[in-house]
Amino acid sequence: MSATEVLARFRSEVGAAVTRSRRASGEIGERNAKLRERTRDLARQARERRVEPGAQATSADVREAAKGFRDHRGLPVEQVPDAAELTAPAPVETEPVATLGSTAVAGPSGQRPRVSDDDEDFSQSRILY
Repeated sequence: MSATEVLARFRSEVGAAVTRSRRASGEIGERNAKLRERTRDLARQARERRVEPGAQATSADVREAAKGFRDHRGLPVEQVPDAAELTAPAPVETEPVATLGSTAVAGPSGQRPRVSDDDEDFSQSRILY
C-alpha cells in the first residue's frame, strides 16, 4: 500500500467516525429533549397538585440523591411538594362573605381606619376617617 492509499483510507475512517458520532449526538440530544419535556410536565403537575391515577411516588432517598447530584453540579433544583402533599386533598378556597356594615369605609382623605384588636366602639369611624 502506498502512502496515498493509507492516507485516503485514514481520512475515510475518520469521516465515517465523525458521521457516526454526529448521528449518535443527535439521537442523544433528541432523547434528552424528550426527557426534559417529560420532567417539565411532571414538575408542572406537581405544582398544580395534579396526580395521575395509580402514579407511584419517588422514594425520599432517590429524591435526595437527585437533589444532591444537581446541587453538586450547580444545576437548578425546583422545590415541588412531596408525595404526602400531592395526595392530600387540595384546600378549597371560598370567598369571604361580606355582611353589611362589617367593613370600614374610606373617609374623605381616602384612608381607611387602622385595623386593631381593640374592642372600642368604632361606630364613628366614617366621621373620623
